Amino acid sequence: MTDTQLPMKDPVKDALLRTDDGFRQLVQEHQALDERIRHLSNLNYPTDQQRYEEISLKKKKLALKDRIEAIVRGRLPNQAPPLTQQ
Repeated sequence: MTDTQLPMKDPVKDALLRTDDGFRQLVQEHQALDERIRHLSNLNYPTDQQRYEEISLKKKKLALKDRIEAIVRGRLPNQAPPLTQQ
């Protein structure tokens, strides 16, 4: 597994993958972006358009990873409730 892939050896992530269609869709989209980025990065002589696409996809993939991790953090057990202002 490369550093760019999401580690999935987490019971919270496993449970979300089994029960949350939206979460599963985000993870699948992340994996599809990873696959396309890998293809583009293996090109010997990428065009300017391919380089731009690779950079753009990396940004989208990072944003997806942030969303996925935010969802996981929001589902962690024993997490302190958010502070409310009064």
